[in-house]
Amino acid sequence: MNRGTGGAAGRLPLDSSAMTAQPAEQESLRDRRFPLWVGLALSVATVGPTLAMAGNGQGLIGTVGKAVPLVFVIGLFGVALVGYSFVRLTRHLNHAGSAYALVGVTVGPRAGFFSGFAMLGAYVAFSIATLALTAAFANSLLAELQKSAPHPFQLPWLLPVVVAGAGSIALTGRDTRLLAKILLGIEGAGIAAMLVLAAVIFARGGAPPTGVDFSVFSPSGIPVSAVLAGVVTAFLSWAGFEACTSMGEESDDPRRSIPRALAGTLGLTGLLFVVVMFAQTIGFGTDAAGLRDFERSSNTLGDLGDTYVGAWFSLLLILTTTVGAFGCHLATAAISGRMLFAFARDGLAPAGLARLDPQTGGPRRAVWLTVALAVGVNVICGTAGWPPANTGDRALDTYFLFAVAGSVCLMVCYLLVEVAAIWFVGAPRFAVLHGGEHRIPGLSLPAAGIVVILVVLWFSVKDAGGWSAAPLLGAYWCAAGLVIALAASGKARRVGAALAAEVAAAD
Repeated sequence: MNRGTGGAAGRLPLDSSAMTAQPAEQESLRDRRFPLWVGLALSVATVGPTLAMAGNGQGLIGTVGKAVPLVFVIGLFGVALVGYSFVRLTRHLNHAGSAYALVGVTVGPRAGFFSGFAMLGAYVAFSIATLALTAAFANSLLAELQKSAPHPFQLPWLLPVVVAGAGSIALTGRDTRLLAKILLGIEGAGIAAMLVLAAVIFARGGAPPTGVDFSVFSPSGIPVSAVLAGVVTAFLSWAGFEACTSMGEESDDPRRSIPRALAGTLGLTGLLFVVVMFAQTIGFGTDAAGLRDFERSSNTLGDLGDTYVGAWFSLLLILTTTVGAFGCHLATAAISGRMLFAFARDGLAPAGLARLDPQTGGPRRAVWLTVALAVGVNVICGTAGWPPANTGDRALDTYFLFAVAGSVCLMVCYLLVEVAAIWFVGAPRFAVLHGGEHRIPGLSLPAAGIVVILVVLWFSVKDAGGWSAAPLLGAYWCAAGLVIALAASGKARRVGAALAAEVAAAD
């Protein structure tokens, strides 16, 4: 479906082999057409604003001090460069495999498989991580309910993992519209609570004696290297903003709705992150004592809610972060399932995963496999006592391990999407699609994005200690994908033709 451009300018150049590469009996997601808000809900839930704001600021205090809001402003600029490339490509190309197809159709099938493999690793890792985080936050909620108890009762963390996994199986097997409504409701409640907290902090003038301190947006006295190291954490707070691209085949008018969902996600979360992080920083106070309290907080939203509103509001905020972690798991499982479906459809995964559920029209088998894998990996980690205890909470240790590893995979994928955007604008064979419009920003902005991503990757892995460090686990996954991509020469041409036909049909 293409309501933006018509005729030859709106079609991907295909040869006859590409048109016949997709078997007639192959399952398709194109029969369902979802509106803009469905893709927006999936992307916002994957970013997980309540999770990012409750737990990502503390780790920055040691490197940038009170300039945490400044770091988020710079991080927003960096992620916007990546967002531009996704928007530029999805205005013309849409596919359930997201980066797998965006890179595969432009740069080539091997590069496409490599980027898709990296993205799949990222979202499966995020699905594992957010299930563990759900368990950690569930115990935090129990502790908050027993605030006066010297030794509050805590559940074995694998129990909430299994319960949440069962709930995920039940919900991810339902219709996508229903899942999107659930995700939108979860994150909507969290965002509303954060905005209320920010408004109260601003109204009360922040923490005495520093008050509303706008110097938090100044880099004065902070080494450039420290700011860049801090941007890594801020940049990764937006990880998953591109989740809606996996719904390119299911969206109504995807050439308009997917770019709008991408821009809407970045605009909404970007403004929210900067405002809420500013409120949190001045809420604790920008003097030494305030920054120390900020750094030591296990859930900044809950602690500030208790200070500025009351214990009941703190409980509400911890509840929203717990439910938000589960919602993020639902979203990442749904994306992973769509990527597995895309791989299976092209013969790169078991054929059974390329089947669609007759009732919901979605790739239920592939999504359920992701959920089962997430539960299984958490159980293995819990019973084996791995990863090593760093925080004192096994669930949190598991979360950090897979979240960081997945983030490295996603950065590699983003890097290839930036390359694909440059390739798309610069290669003559795609001129029929974009007509040469906006050529200079189409080349320069992705190039700037490549520089930002390389910096982020460097600061992610340069201090990794030991062969089992989380960033290196992500690097190992990507290295395995590269080996497979180089070795799979027999399937490269067929996959390339299939991708071209699928992208053309999706539009």
